[in-house]
Amino acid sequence: MRHTLFFAAMLALVACDRGDAPAAAQAAAPASIDEVELIPREALFGNPERANVQLSPDGKHLSWIAPVDGVLNVWVAPAGDPAQAKAVTADKARGIRNYFWSYRPDTLLYLRDTGGDEDFHAYAVDLQSGASRDLSPFPKTRAQVAAVSHLQPDSVLIGMNNRDPQWHDLYRVDLASGKRTLLQKNDAQIGDYIADADYRIRYATRSRPDGGTDVLKPDGKGGWEKFDDIPFEDALSTGPAGLTTDGSTLYFVDSRNRNTSALYAVDTASGERTLLHEDARTDIGGTLADPRTGKEQAVAVDYLREEWKPLDDAIAADLKTLGDIGPGDFGVVSRTLDDNTWIVAYSAAETPVAYYRYDRGDGGKLTKLFSARPALDGKPLAPMWPREIKSRDGLTLVSYLTLPKHADPNADGTPDKSVPMVLFVHGGPWGRDAYGYSGYAQWLANRGYAVLQTNFRSSTGFGKEFTNAGDGEWAGKMHDDLIDAVQWAVKQGVTRADKVAIMGGSYGGYATLAGLTFTPDAFACGVDIVGPSNLNTLLATVPPYWASFFEQLAKRMGDPRTEEGRRWLTERSPLTRADKIVKPLLIGQGANDPRVKQAESDQIVKAMQAKNIPVTYVLFPDEGHGFARPENSKAFNAVAEGFLAQCLGGRAEPIGADFRGSSIGVPAGADGVPGLAEALKTHTPEVKK
Repeated sequence: MRHTLFFAAMLALVACDRGDAPAAAQAAAPASIDEVELIPREALFGNPERANVQLSPDGKHLSWIAPVDGVLNVWVAPAGDPAQAKAVTADKARGIRNYFWSYRPDTLLYLRDTGGDEDFHAYAVDLQSGASRDLSPFPKTRAQVAAVSHLQPDSVLIGMNNRDPQWHDLYRVDLASGKRTLLQKNDAQIGDYIADADYRIRYATRSRPDGGTDVLKPDGKGGWEKFDDIPFEDALSTGPAGLTTDGSTLYFVDSRNRNTSALYAVDTASGERTLLHEDARTDIGGTLADPRTGKEQAVAVDYLREEWKPLDDAIAADLKTLGDIGPGDFGVVSRTLDDNTWIVAYSAAETPVAYYRYDRGDGGKLTKLFSARPALDGKPLAPMWPREIKSRDGLTLVSYLTLPKHADPNADGTPDKSVPMVLFVHGGPWGRDAYGYSGYAQWLANRGYAVLQTNFRSSTGFGKEFTNAGDGEWAGKMHDDLIDAVQWAVKQGVTRADKVAIMGGSYGGYATLAGLTFTPDAFACGVDIVGPSNLNTLLATVPPYWASFFEQLAKRMGDPRTEEGRRWLTERSPLTRADKIVKPLLIGQGANDPRVKQAESDQIVKAMQAKNIPVTYVLFPDEGHGFARPENSKAFNAVAEGFLAQCLGGRAEPIGADFRGSSIGVPAGADGVPGLAEALKTHTPEVKK
């Protein structure tokens, strides 16, 4: 399990939507942003019409997420008649975003937390009775679904940390009754268990004090013995990747003795390793496995764009058919157990996701099902251009540039005029930016800004050397990379040096605060979303179930258990330099954030107020690490839009009714954004958890 600061909730169903085809070019190129149709925030950040489309393993049911009275719930229809869909969940607060099918007929599972606290409970829904059952009914417990198997259709494996908040015990849970059977009491500090299709525990991983990882296997005496060793420098790019159904092959993603991670097949009896795929440019990404045998059939790599490589001739023709849909990207999101029918998401930067049914048994027939956001059909969405930027010390920073329509009227990726720019920094920092539809990039471009998304050192996917180059470089070379990217954009004529804002969530929020404190004249303003301001308090308050990842944090950021480490963390904390802020700052925070606590935002706001430095602080009492409720997302973005317009001079849709249904509060600086104070006077917050 990857533990990062990355804020997924805010971008879920928004920035990760993928599109189905490039938008049609406008008949006449716009001379100014005012000639480009303004896209409403509701179309970009409101609920999708349908998302997360899946087929049940037996092929009987088609399912998706869609609103019920404005709240996302799971809908199910007969596979051949989507018009007969009915909602099978009845959430009335935060909505459901993560669900999947079990192999028990007519039974699906979903996860839900409370108010963004990330204590996810696992629920089972029986379609015949309509009953929903909490499979992890314990307070302050985070459930992790560890395995589902077609060989054991009536039960699932779930990890629960109800006994010890730091470590998950492993249970086998009966789907019909909810009965829990303890398989493994986690008294050995196990981070992850790897079970086979018969739910036998075959391997496990355990972090070491040196930041490395031991891969273990049962010793036959109730304990563990070492199977493999992963050094610290490979820990983010190496590990077990699943077993075949018969348990004879363990797949392993491995960067040891190389830079980029490759996919290997390991014979579990002999230990013999077979290289399946490698790419000198990039790490192994997603894979496709046969639903019955578990055999890996294809692998994805993503340098500038995602590319699928067949490992099995049996699906090579299928991949070619899907690749021929158009110039965008595709992903296989669901496969029936007999493998006759797939659900495919097809994407491009210019439009949100479109879902297709692919009938392999019918000559490779493709049938379009749904678009996630049909309200965006025909809207003036902008292409995204991959770019390679050199850092000052010679690293290649894979980046993505989105230009507003009037700045690139011939859509060749080269600006015809300079415009204000937003440097949008990804979270993690052990994550990455990639090509695809982004609601945030489209929103900002539609308001008149170029958007630059840069994979700085520490980003993952480009080999361990690039990732590890960020160790010890928070507010150091990681920040230099962002400054280098801005300077590139200025030299390319994308923007002017005095017309650049920095914005991001989680680590991107930290980068925003670092930009305004360590380089106070580099940016015109900043938007920080759930970003840490004090690295000492950040590491002192990480969720307890991150215990297996803590040594990685300490070695890559700074060790709060040593005097030297605390000094370093203090030095690299924006809070320490809060008095250096001279440019406008907007902060957004969820009160229930378990990763970056509310205190991180409170601290820097208080420090700025003590120095009489203006700041606008937006707080949501029913959100966590990002803004999951669309009402809250729209509300914050309405504030951010006015803030950026005042700072950079782009256009802004009035706040209007975009606070309706949200829990927004503004503890400080409401007068700092045009129209904000007035909108708050007539708004009654609605808190839903």
